[in-house]
Amino acid sequence: MIPREKYIQKIRPHMHHPVIKVLTGIRRSGKSALLTLIIEELKSQGIKDDHIIRINFEESRFFSLTNALLLDEYLRERMNENEKYFILLDEIQEVENWEKTVNSLLAAGNADIYLTGSNSRLLSSELSTYLAGRYVEIPIQTLTFFESLVFAEHLSAMQTDYKAAFISYLKKGGFPILHAVPYDEEAGRTVVSGIYASVILRDVIQRYNLRNTELFERLVLFLFENTGNIFSAKSVSDFLKSQNRQLSVNTIYEYLRMLEEAFVIHRVSRYDMAGKRVLKTLEKYYVSDISLISAALGFRDTKISGMLENIVYLELISRDYHVYIGKSGEREIDFVAEKNGERIYIQVARAILSDETREREFAPLLAVHNHYPKYVVTMDELAGGTVDGIRHVHIADFLLMDSW
Repeated sequence: MIPREKYIQKIRPHMHHPVIKVLTGIRRSGKSALLTLIIEELKSQGIKDDHIIRINFEESRFFSLTNALLLDEYLRERMNENEKYFILLDEIQEVENWEKTVNSLLAAGNADIYLTGSNSRLLSSELSTYLAGRYVEIPIQTLTFFESLVFAEHLSAMQTDYKAAFISYLKKGGFPILHAVPYDEEAGRTVVSGIYASVILRDVIQRYNLRNTELFERLVLFLFENTGNIFSAKSVSDFLKSQNRQLSVNTIYEYLRMLEEAFVIHRVSRYDMAGKRVLKTLEKYYVSDISLISAALGFRDTKISGMLENIVYLELISRDYHVYIGKSGEREIDFVAEKNGERIYIQVARAILSDETREREFAPLLAVHNHYPKYVVTMDELAGGTVDGIRHVHIADFLLMDSW
C-alpha cells in the first residue's frame, strides 16, 4: 500500500464530521487505495469492521446496485439507525441518481460518507444541486516523483542517484500500479495503454455516446503531441482539414470539456502580467499523467521538453498552487504559481545548450521585477547557481525541494 500521507492529512480534519468527503481523479490514480488507507485510519481509532461499509461499484458483486433505490435498500439492511456508520462508495457515478441516496444518508445523521468518482461533471452538478455546502472535494493525482521514490524505498535505502531515478519516472509515469509491480518498460506501457483505452472508451466515448470516435481520438493525439504548446480550437480544426477531416470549433471545445471532466487533461489559462487579468484565449493543456503520452505516441525524444513541463505542472497543483501561463508583452513564462499570497515563476526546458536557449529561458524571468522566487528548471547535469537571482536547478532537485 502506497503511504500517501499528504492526502490523508487533507482528509483527516473532515473525518467524523457531517461533510461528504469526495475523492476525484482519473481512473487508476489511487482513489480506491486511499479508501483502504481511510479504513485503516478508522480502525486505528477503534471503529469496528461491521460499522464500516465499503462498496466498489466496479466489482461484479455490486453490479446489481444500479440505481439509488437499490443502493438505499442495500445500505439500510446493514445499518442500525441508532448507531453511526462509515460509508465508502467507490466510483459512485456508476449508480443512477446516486445523489438522492447520499443526501438521504446525510439527512439521517448517522453516516460519515466518503465517495470517489472519475467524472467531475457528474459529481459537481449533482453535488451542487443536492449537497451544496455539505461536501469537500479532494483531487487525487497519480504519484509525484517524491511519492515514487518513497514507494520504491529509494529514500529509505539512502538512494543517492535520484537523477537516474527521475529518468525512470519520466519513462514510467506515476500510475500507482506501475510502481506496485516491477514491470519492465514495455510491459508498463501495455498497462498504461489499457488505462488509456478504458478512460477514453468508458469515461468519454461511451458515457457521452460519441459517434465520431475516429475524430475524437485524433483530437486526443493532437493534444498529446502538443503538450505544453499554446492551443486554439482553430489550429486543431485547420490540422484536421489538412488531413481531409472536418470538425467544428464548437465540437472541439465540447470534446475538450469531456476530456477535462474525465480528468484526462488539465486546462491552464494565460495571465496577462501587465494588465493583471486572466486571458480567455489560447490556453495550454496538460495530461493527468505523462505515461498517457507515451502510451498513445510511444516514448519519443522530441516529446521530452513537453513532458518535463507537464511534470512540473502536476507537481505544482499537487502542492495546491493555482497555476497560470504568464504573458508579459511578447514573452511567455511557463508557470506563474500562487498560493497563500505568495508567488513563484518557473521556466522549464530540457537543457540550456546555447546562448540563444539561455536568452529564451532567462529573459522572461529577468523582466519580472519583484522579490518572488524565480527558477529555470532543466535536465542539465551541472545545473546550479543563480543569474541575477534566478536559480537554475535540475528538475529532480526542484521536485524534491520541501518548499520553493
